[in-house]
Amino acid sequence: MSTAVFTVSGMSCGHCEKSVSEELGALPGVTGVSADAKAGTVTVSSETPLDDAAVRAAVDEAGYQLVGRA
Repeated sequence: MSTAVFTVSGMSCGHCEKSVSEELGALPGVTGVSADAKAGTVTVSSETPLDDAAVRAAVDEAGYQLVGRA
């Protein structure tokens, strides 16, 4: 099990959290996602370490910007 925290810019509400969570939750091996718009972070649990490029692509698809690992 692996857990990573990422900083995401542009999230401002529950809808933002849901959009980012849904995209990241669809990545292979992801077992849990917790987005916090107020803090601007997303915590992702997965079976194996996550590929940052895949995380960036998922966040981009949701319409937000991945700043990097927190």
